[in-house]
Amino acid sequence: RQLLKLLFGTVRQDEGSEHTSDGTVDINKQPAIRRTTGNWRACYFILGAEFTEGICFFGIQKNLVTYLTSVLHESNVDAARNVSTWIGSCFFTPLIGAFLADTYWGRYRAIVVFLSVYTVGMLVMTLSASLPVLMPSNLSTSEIQRAMVYLGLYLVALGTGGIKPCTSALGADQFDTADPVERVTKGSFFNWYYFLVNVGSLLSTTVLVWVQDNVGWGLGYAIPMVLMGFGLVVFVSGRKVYRYKKLGGSPLKRLSQVVVAAARNYRLKLPDDDSALLHEETEANSSTERTSQFRFLDKAAIVVAPSSGKAVETMDPWRTCTVSQVEELKMLLRMCPVWASLLFFFAVTAQMSSTLIEQGMAMDNRVGRFTVPPASLSTFDILAVAAFIPVYDLMLVPLVRRATGRDRGLSQLQRLGVGLALSVLGMAYSASVETRRLAAAGAGRSVNIMWQTPSYVVLGVAEVFTSVGIMEFFYDESPESMKSMGAALAQLAISAGNYLNSAVLGVVASATGRGGAPGWIPDDLNEGHLDYFFWMMAVAHPDLVSY
Repeated sequence: RQLLKLLFGTVRQDEGSEHTSDGTVDINKQPAIRRTTGNWRACYFILGAEFTEGICFFGIQKNLVTYLTSVLHESNVDAARNVSTWIGSCFFTPLIGAFLADTYWGRYRAIVVFLSVYTVGMLVMTLSASLPVLMPSNLSTSEIQRAMVYLGLYLVALGTGGIKPCTSALGADQFDTADPVERVTKGSFFNWYYFLVNVGSLLSTTVLVWVQDNVGWGLGYAIPMVLMGFGLVVFVSGRKVYRYKKLGGSPLKRLSQVVVAAARNYRLKLPDDDSALLHEETEANSSTERTSQFRFLDKAAIVVAPSSGKAVETMDPWRTCTVSQVEELKMLLRMCPVWASLLFFFAVTAQMSSTLIEQGMAMDNRVGRFTVPPASLSTFDILAVAAFIPVYDLMLVPLVRRATGRDRGLSQLQRLGVGLALSVLGMAYSASVETRRLAAAGAGRSVNIMWQTPSYVVLGVAEVFTSVGIMEFFYDESPESMKSMGAALAQLAISAGNYLNSAVLGVVASATGRGGAPGWIPDDLNEGHLDYFFWMMAVAHPDLVSY
């Protein structure tokens, strides 16, 4: 009943006010009306667009290492590194999309533009996969195809940069934080947002991967290309019911002014009275309570006596900032330790797109009369997410809420910590499976690929805690004018984790492959020690105790 209420029901509104209380506007830039804009009625369109984007993104990601090794004939290490680098780029470009959304375009326009770029990238990928069929047989297409593949991949990476931070932030904007019911419902939005992303991933991992492996890569990329165009149409059709946040100027400029002003005022002494000699705008909605952390930044708000009789209203913003500006920078700095602690988590989840697939390629992939593509094993990761999100949202949260008294049950940091612990367990299990596989290979036997299933299930449950938790954490803790940027920082953690994985793979290959040794991850995994790599990833969580 609660699930149906969340997805299809209406939310109790504050009958005392016709308009929202958080300053959102409608498409005509008029104050948003509660009954006709926002809430779940608007989120259906946003989630629909994100659903199609999830199909497209995972339709490439899940089987990309297979495409690079079998079609472009890259080595195992090169393919794993290129996949991790590309995924890292997909989660780095959200910084670009978030900056443009928060500063110039707004979230709606940014999504429309980057959905279009995404569609073009999918078109290039489709053409690249069809190139050997389209070109004359006497003409070498290997270099042309390679160039088109990477052009398409990085157009997709650019396109996803405007979608990932803006759809989650635009969806959260549809709930009025001043309304207690809508505020709680917003927490459920992030869970169901991630749920639909994983349903799209499930379709990609089963249907699209099968099409790519058994029918052809051209059709396997053409299907998500068409779906992406459909997603663009769905998203634009909901423009009249969206609630829009007003732009607040360049957030990077505001932050830069604080740093410059604090440096210029470093010789000045902070006042003993918190309210004295510190500059703040007079509007009530711009005032922010001053905190005691990072006190050196408070010097940016010290009112410097004007030398030429200038009024306070015309003071140099690069010499004197407002307390609100200073606190915005402090908010971001307070999130940095949490952000850094999640890098190894996302380096671990990156194994599902690289080394775990390569491990599966070295195992017996026959299950009864069926042959299971190694990339399809990530279906169990997706099923674990899809199954556990309703359990978490509808059963675990109410149960834990009774014990803790918190609206969302666990605190955000506790939720992240549980995910980190589960990721350690997942890597330890993968290492034990690889040890068993190597022993079987030495005896001339093989290990069935289904032994990988628990790894994907455990990592899927870990994602429910950490991947969803980080989206909610960064949206809630970010300054009001930087919500898209906050969502982008969550994506940047995924990016940095994948870049870290790519770097670690390179270092491991170089350090263990000296003197002609095969190394831990050779092309023939039977000659290496992938289990050592998995154990290394399991113990590389120096931040786990802090949670």
